[in-house]
Amino acid sequence: MQPNALDPHCCHLFSSALTEISTPGTPYHRAVLACIFFASSTFVISTLTENYSQVDKLWSIVPFLYSWMTVVDPRTKWMAILATLWGLRLTANFHRRGGYSWPIWRGEEDYRWSFIQQGHYLGILKNRLLWSLFNLVFISFYQNFLLLSIVAPSFVAYSMVKDPKCQHEWVDLNLWGLDGLATALFLLSLVVETVADNQQYRFQTEKYRQIREGVERKGDYADGFCQRGLFSIVRKPNYAAEQLIWISYYIFSVAATGGKWWNWSFVGCFLLVILFQGSGRFTEKLTLLKYPEAYAEYQKRVPLYVPLKLWRILGTNGNDEKKQK
Repeated sequence: MQPNALDPHCCHLFSSALTEISTPGTPYHRAVLACIFFASSTFVISTLTENYSQVDKLWSIVPFLYSWMTVVDPRTKWMAILATLWGLRLTANFHRRGGYSWPIWRGEEDYRWSFIQQGHYLGILKNRLLWSLFNLVFISFYQNFLLLSIVAPSFVAYSMVKDPKCQHEWVDLNLWGLDGLATALFLLSLVVETVADNQQYRFQTEKYRQIREGVERKGDYADGFCQRGLFSIVRKPNYAAEQLIWISYYIFSVAATGGKWWNWSFVGCFLLVILFQGSGRFTEKLTLLKYPEAYAEYQKRVPLYVPLKLWRILGTNGNDEKKQK
């Protein structure tokens, strides 16, 4: 028999979350307050410095800080450990690319913000007032909300332990079950993302060395962008892996709820995937402007996120560019 949605004795995770958010001292309440603080701070700092990559400096740090707020049992601790591994690796990668400097509001700005500010994505954003509104709503608050929402499965796992109405449905950590599946997918994706970032970093380092020393560039060095290794399988393997990392993380909440595949924390990985569709396509547009012929040919040969063989298994031809035209 299905539980009655109106039964006050049933486990209602979304209602539980709303109650926890409004209750001072709970992990939900503290996380939301921290999110508002980070969003407000990034808006003020980015407005004063005109460096709009302030959220990027937090991207790899605040999610795992949120996850540690929820630790109450082996599963939530394991989730926090995995989120921390992801965060430390991504922070190190961001640092070696020049993302951090002193004072902290300096550092390399993502080149895409400049193009968006110039109206290449939406023409109306050339208006200074509308750009400030975009910075407030999307860059500062929405992205910080997204960083909290991707670790929402940790909060669901926390509620399953702490909410008396949910405790009878709670399932302990089982690395031979769904928790193991989530862990395997998470770590595999983390390895793929690490390899892709290292391949890209080595390629760019060597390319600029050849440019500085006047070496005749050949192959993809002549084209200007990496097409080897994982980049010969999909055009953005690091983006693809990042999406799969947080889809995997959601599976932990499924395990905590006893195998119920849908709960409100799905919003985190869903919004992240939507964001990567937009940012990935926009990055492609800018790359085409820089390398029009070579990159167009690369697009014909290599899919964006999903490997060609998998596209064929799914019954498509793997050429997502044809769908765009």
